[in-house]
Amino acid sequence: MDKAVLLAVAASLCTATASVCQRAGARNTGPAAGFDARLMVRLARQPAWLLGIAAMIGGFVFQLTALRFGELALVQPILAAELLFVFGYLAVAGSRRPKLRDWLAVAGMSAGIGVFLRLAAPSGGRLHAPGSSWLLAGLATGGVVLAALAVAFGLRGRPGASRSRRAAVLGSATGISWGFMAAVIKELSSHLGDGISALVTTWSLYLLLAAGAATMLLAAHALAAGPLAASQPGFTILDPLAASLLGVFLFGEHIRTDAGALAGEALALAVVIAGAATLSRSCLILGEDQHPACPDRPTLSRAADTADRRSVAAGRP
Repeated sequence: MDKAVLLAVAASLCTATASVCQRAGARNTGPAAGFDARLMVRLARQPAWLLGIAAMIGGFVFQLTALRFGELALVQPILAAELLFVFGYLAVAGSRRPKLRDWLAVAGMSAGIGVFLRLAAPSGGRLHAPGSSWLLAGLATGGVVLAALAVAFGLRGRPGASRSRRAAVLGSATGISWGFMAAVIKELSSHLGDGISALVTTWSLYLLLAAGAATMLLAAHALAAGPLAASQPGFTILDPLAASLLGVFLFGEHIRTDAGALAGEALALAVVIAGAATLSRSCLILGEDQHPACPDRPTLSRAADTADRRSVAAGRP
């Protein structure tokens, strides 16, 4: 279990680094007018994006290994710490610094999802799921993604729609897709001890490659659509929630449904929702849409110009 925890923390740090680097690369490409399959070609010319891909691969390797040593219910809540790492990056290098309420919202969301999953405590289950269940799970995930794309790019045509809202919708769809990928990774991890030949002949490896490519394209659109602070909560929160639901549906894991557990789960979800609502009003999210409540932070040159004007007004050279 200690190995699983350490590997999950390393995976969380890698995926947070990937999000920050990929957003930096996506910012230079500008938002896509619609679903653009060539967006990845343009992003591949951005060094920051390529660094993010390297970090994402590292996160995948750590997550795959963590799932070999620990349960889905143990590993996925730890990955919610990615949100804290992302905001740490924003605090150090961002153009806008997170306020105390932003940190409290992020910490509340991360803790809430962790408490929810620990109280639910999925247990038991089987190593492999029937093919019919995988087909149904794939169709449901694909349907959610297509609906999110329709909503996100429908918002683009509305005059009052914000970039942040589109990024949040696409980020939520990406989080659900990553939850599906986590279930596929769990299936794949059960073959790690059987040798390379067994690994390359299992269907889960090729489903992972196909779903990974589609999810990477979806994440690229989410990151290009608006600020990272808008898309990241969907990435981080819906990933473990979707993975846990799929763990119950696909692998037959059991969750606690006694009165005490249900009350705690409801409270934890309420904390997550409250944190998300608070974060949605943060200038880290609203600022990139030039919201009137979030004036631009003065740059050094603008501050110098202001100081010069004050000096002139005071009669000083």
